[in-house]
Amino acid sequence: MQKTLLVLALLIPGVLHAQAPVSKLGSGSVEERLAQLERVMDARNAAQMALLDQMGQLQDEVANLRGTTEEHAYQIEQILQRQREIYQEIDRRLATNPQPLPVASDTNATANSGASASYSTNLSENEAYEQAIQLVLRDKRYDAAVPAFNAFIENFPQSSYVPNAHYWLGQLLFAESNYDQAKVHFTTVMNDFKDSNKRGDCILKLGIIAQQQDDTATARQYYNQVMQEYPSSTEAGLAKKRLDNL
Repeated sequence: MQKTLLVLALLIPGVLHAQAPVSKLGSGSVEERLAQLERVMDARNAAQMALLDQMGQLQDEVANLRGTTEEHAYQIEQILQRQREIYQEIDRRLATNPQPLPVASDTNATANSGASASYSTNLSENEAYEQAIQLVLRDKRYDAAVPAFNAFIENFPQSSYVPNAHYWLGQLLFAESNYDQAKVHFTTVMNDFKDSNKRGDCILKLGIIAQQQDDTATARQYYNQVMQEYPSSTEAGLAKKRLDNL
């Protein structure tokens, strides 16, 4: 805003001066007065063009700032989403298994203790998923997390954690701009795990990938799908913003 005011303050006096009435051209021959008039008109036109150029530059800067702001808003939302996922993981584990994980010899006792069916009683399965999650959330070893999640899906294909494993693989590959592989995992969650709480974000990511790959029609389709299937979600709000900017 200060830059805009400064530009206008510098340009407006020049424009006003260039638009001085013809009556102030003074006396002299017709040729001299015509020459003076041409100089005034040239000065006015030059000032107007300079003003238009400055306005164009300011519009470009505003557009760039708007794009940067939207990108930062998206990144902040991703951080908040990640925090929510961490809290959800903690809440789920506290709700389904409030006691420390048992040793291998206590597995059968845990199975009979009334724990929720959605929480695996297979200790090795729990440990494998926990290890993969911690590589992401705690250790930030994203390169090691990818094979860990892949191994988990291969070793425990019937696990209730499989949709989450696909989701995290999609996120990790997406962060590396490995869009084709990320798309495979996001599509798996979208098509095969309709009840996953990460499905909306997977569809949103599929739209972003399509947009990054210049497939505007597919991106629009995914953004509309998010808005239709998850109308009150954060993902729907982000999808609408991206759809408006397509």
